[in-house]
Amino acid sequence: MSDEEGIVNTENTEGTEESEMGDGTFGGVAPRRASAIFGGMERRDFVKLCAAASAGATLPAPADAATLKARLYKRARLVDARGEPFKAESLKVGVNYVFDYPFASTPCFLLRLAGPAAGGVDLRTEGGGTYRWEGGVGPGRAVVAYSAICAHKLTYPTRQVSFIGYRDAPSPVAGNGKVITCCSDRSVYDPAAGARVVAGPAPQPLATILLEHDAATDGLAAVGTFGGEMFDAFFRKFGFRLQLELGDRAKAAVEERAVVRELSTYSAQWAQC
Repeated sequence: MSDEEGIVNTENTEGTEESEMGDGTFGGVAPRRASAIFGGMERRDFVKLCAAASAGATLPAPADAATLKARLYKRARLVDARGEPFKAESLKVGVNYVFDYPFASTPCFLLRLAGPAAGGVDLRTEGGGTYRWEGGVGPGRAVVAYSAICAHKLTYPTRQVSFIGYRDAPSPVAGNGKVITCCSDRSVYDPAAGARVVAGPAPQPLATILLEHDAATDGLAAVGTFGGEMFDAFFRKFGFRLQLELGDRAKAAVEERAVVRELSTYSAQWAQC
């Protein structure tokens, strides 16, 4: 393992156990049905989501193309390490950013792609649930976010090391690059197509993190998930470790704000493959 910039190139990675998969109850939402599905929301939050959708937020549509429903969590404004609002324009293309959401111990990837993520991608979970990913948000619709928990063996970025991350450059596992790779099992996901699986044993895409972009301020906020969540299986598998690291905060909901960091800062070491 090399200590240079906390990055490791490796062929051999840590072993992990097989996991159970989860569908959740989240999916395609047509505008005409949104009020029924989001009935528990305050009107202020619903209006914000509608505004985000018109600005290109990753809200799912249309309903007849999906069987899953979006799952809303506490709204968390993305901020930098100083607590200042994180601007979409400040994201560097090809750099891997991480924030914790919707729980204090569940990391997510935040990426600015080189081009627009147009959406309209039909995806399927391991359990057979279908949903349509509707693309990126922000400048050029190039900003996307996904759960950083691998859909195969639940590999995720820890404070010590990450065996999963966005690989911008070509490599034996990443092919031509611009993909998310898991070095634990060589699963490869395409962030420009809803994190669909393009190689390896992962049985479903990474769960999408729904983002809200404020065009007036260029601010970003996380509001929910879409697709196959892995949180229940994650807490079953790593509950003891997370309890030691974070105590009762492990399952605490992220509220109000989530701090964005580069993966090279979030994890002391980063295995790239």
